[in-house]
Amino acid sequence: MNIACIGWGSLLWKPGPLIFATPWQPGGPELPLEFTRNSEDSDELALVITESAPLMPTYWALMTTSYLDDAREQLRQRERIALDHPEWIGTALASNQVASDLRVTTWLARQAFDAVIWTALPPRFHQQDGRAPDEGEALALLSALQGEARRKAEEYIRNIPSEIMTPYRQRIIEALHWPPFADTR
Repeated sequence: MNIACIGWGSLLWKPGPLIFATPWQPGGPELPLEFTRNSEDSDELALVITESAPLMPTYWALMTTSYLDDAREQLRQRERIALDHPEWIGTALASNQVASDLRVTTWLARQAFDAVIWTALPPRFHQQDGRAPDEGEALALLSALQGEARRKAEEYIRNIPSEIMTPYRQRIIEALHWPPFADTR
């Protein structure tokens, strides 16, 4: 089974336990992405699927494993997703057009993959899964950061590929002067 992984955030530069057979490629499905997940263990705002956000480009890479359960487990470990949230790992099979995201299923139908996985973490703010910060709240959170926390948050925002220019990112660039790093993918 040929299994691809879709990425748009830190998976692109910090794959962790994910093992890929190919480098990241542009041309993944367009998904509604925004910086709306404040993780439990850091102050950065992660880029996640946010249904109210505009569609943004994504990347894909072919995994070395041919076992879907193994691919999902690699992604679960990388994202530190608890076992009680299997829905936070999106999955689509080419042989079954039922998936949690029709945009991914439509993209997969045009590819030579048997399956695709992606991170489906919800927005999170003030420790509330499903709550997306508004633009002002996101900017206030990042603006208040100091020292190492600020450096890590800036590095995350700046490492996102430059073509993923969300409304929040545009505002962050204007207010905090965190333009994208030169893409090296």
